[in-house]
Amino acid sequence: MDMFESLSLNELMRKEGFDCECGVHHSVDCRFLAIEPGAIKRLPEALRAVGGTKPFIVCDKNTYEAAGKRAEQLLAQAGIEYTTILLREHGFPKVEPDEYSLGTIAMGFDKSCDCVIAVGGGVINDLCKVFSYDCNLPHIILGTAPSMDGFASNSSSMVVDGVKSTLYNRCPAGIVLDTEIMAAAPMRMLWAGLGDMVAKYISVCEWRISHLVRGEYYCPHVAELMRKALKKIMDSSDGLAKRSLESVQAVAEGLVLSGFAMSFARISRPASGLEHYFSHMWDMIALERGREADLHGIQVGVGTVLTMNLYEHIKTLTPDREKALEHMRKFDPAAWESNLRRVFGKTAPQVLAIEEKAGKNDPAKHAERLEKTIAGWDEIQRIIREELPDKDWLFDKMRSTGMPMTPADIGINHQDTVDAFLCTRDIRDKYLSSSMLWDLGVIEEFAKLL
Repeated sequence: MDMFESLSLNELMRKEGFDCECGVHHSVDCRFLAIEPGAIKRLPEALRAVGGTKPFIVCDKNTYEAAGKRAEQLLAQAGIEYTTILLREHGFPKVEPDEYSLGTIAMGFDKSCDCVIAVGGGVINDLCKVFSYDCNLPHIILGTAPSMDGFASNSSSMVVDGVKSTLYNRCPAGIVLDTEIMAAAPMRMLWAGLGDMVAKYISVCEWRISHLVRGEYYCPHVAELMRKALKKIMDSSDGLAKRSLESVQAVAEGLVLSGFAMSFARISRPASGLEHYFSHMWDMIALERGREADLHGIQVGVGTVLTMNLYEHIKTLTPDREKALEHMRKFDPAAWESNLRRVFGKTAPQVLAIEEKAGKNDPAKHAERLEKTIAGWDEIQRIIREELPDKDWLFDKMRSTGMPMTPADIGINHQDTVDAFLCTRDIRDKYLSSSMLWDLGVIEEFAKLL
């Protein structure tokens, strides 16, 4: 049954939402959406729509030049007062979505303001989602690049005690994406948006597998909404390298649609699988070393290439129950902890706490997952065939834009790639293909394939 998959973006924003057979009432908090050339001019209209009268504008030095300065001019012309804060780097080459940046926003907040305008992309949007949600203020995102799919999601990807974490809050009340501004963004940001979206083939695939093995919540209608967003972007990806306004428009709409899918599901699972966890791991490794990580979507794109290659081998894998059980019997908690401390350094205690709470390494839980995996192996293979595209087709699409394709392309060495893969299952209680390979006792073999 087609519930809402064929509806337009504006139709998906209806206040009453959608009662779904999956048992979840799907809705988004967004009340104003403008994706078009010159959309920034509608900022005063967006403010009225969300009930704001004096906005608190948050940007960094780059996004201020891209759109923040123009936003100030438009608000002043409309007779709207505002306060602006400019986020700055602290010990890292760029602003991070961490406690320091969030504290900077809180300490600089003008209490006479009644809404927040986030000018930028993922990091500033995530920070403002957390801040505005905690302060119960409406939040507008004025996007400066089609670089990620979190514009309309109900979650923020934050660094908490050095660990990449997902915090759930709400979708922005207003979304303003000026395609002329976005088309002028650095090409790496356009690549990042595409990288964040090619990941959805894998994320939907792993969502379905986790539903089968762990009984995780899954909605086929939300999954179809994500597939629709993905098709919209892939059909227009060829024009990105030329900065075609039509392509940027389609990509921006697809990114928002992807965010709506996450908001509908109330979790990030429809948009995030193993490929995202490569990126999360590389972020944490960079933070531990005081270095700058690449753009999230760029890293996710590379993670997608790695994960697609791993799935080529998963397609030929035959589960061996005794091999998997022997792997569990030989599991050495002390050696595992030692390796985590080597990889994560000072953030290792936080990662160890995740396992203590989740118990992913517990033999009884492993045995339960293993039996469901083996019993459902034919169905898992069918899911893989249904969800994942032809690898060569996908890679050709990506290469045609000029985007990075390998860890070496973004300055990541082989050891950091292997460490990232082996530890993806440790940083959250989330079932990924690396979790499945660990359960089957073959994760070290697959690490060699990287």
